[in-house]
Amino acid sequence: MYAAVVEPSKIAQLLGLRRRVTSVEELEMQVEAGLPKSALEAVARHVYGTAPDATALMQRVIPAATFHRRGVELKPQEGERVERLARVIATAEHVWANAEDARTFLSTAHPMLAGKRPIEVALTELGARRVETLLWSLFYGVAA
Repeated sequence: MYAAVVEPSKIAQLLGLRRRVTSVEELEMQVEAGLPKSALEAVARHVYGTAPDATALMQRVIPAATFHRRGVELKPQEGERVERLARVIATAEHVWANAEDARTFLSTAHPMLAGKRPIEVALTELGARRVETLLWSLFYGVAA
């Protein structure tokens, strides 16, 4: 498995964070402090736009009733899930070097992921690792 990680600033950008993030440590501190609820919306809309799929993805990460009960910030565990998706999206954009191609990859069923959409597989930590491994294999031209 590849240990490559995209720039934390790119992940922070996808999360819609206003505060400058230059290291994984700073990103981790932001997640622990509580990401804004808007981070989940930003990530879901980045992949699906305003389609019903964006809402469905949001509800798979955090149930709608729980999301609405939250104040301004997500709990750290919820933030970790959102950061994980942003990291996978940032990795896909790095590998494809094109946001639209990355979105297509993330939202289209893939045979190497049991016919599931990569963004859905990435909802769990192990699934995210599988998607990232697939992406880095594509990037380096290694058979996945």
